Amino acid sequence: MQGSDAFGIKKLAIAAFFASTTVTTALGSIQFYHTTQGTPLDLSLGSEEGRDTEAVKHFLETGDNKYMSDESVLKKGEELYLTACSGCHGHYGEGKIGPGLNDDYWTYPKNATDKGLFETMYGGAQGMMGPQYGHLTLDEMLKVSAWVRHLYIGDPAKAKWLTPEQRKTFKPFDPDANEG
Repeated sequence: MQGSDAFGIKKLAIAAFFASTTVTTALGSIQFYHTTQGTPLDLSLGSEEGRDTEAVKHFLETGDNKYMSDESVLKKGEELYLTACSGCHGHYGEGKIGPGLNDDYWTYPKNATDKGLFETMYGGAQGMMGPQYGHLTLDEMLKVSAWVRHLYIGDPAKAKWLTPEQRKTFKPFDPDANEG
């Protein structure tokens, strides 16, 4: 390959990177990053469906998942989780071939935040954790995140996603109480 051709390819690659970053940023005011690669996530790859909810709009602007305090979405979050996640992470987030999601330990510490959990779900991670943007809408990912947080069995003081008010009334998940 000639020098000018190689230079042209490099220029195109750089332009493509910045174009995808611009598209990603244009969808919200904060930037989301791939969990293991550290590269910006291209949110335009996800489904157009489910982007127009108030919860998604708020999340893309702030990184705060409004569904965390909305018990009305838990049933849908549970249904989505059981379909998309439980095969690897267990029925109640106890872990199977994928790590547990209901305790204090996070394989990727950033998953202790709403933004971090979304980034891992959207873009994937290592092992069998592939990107979920082809399977779930942005709104569905936020509902699954709310369900995952609901499964928490640990000390509320260690739950970074809970507000101080929520910590005061938090009750650890009880699988026996969920049956029925």
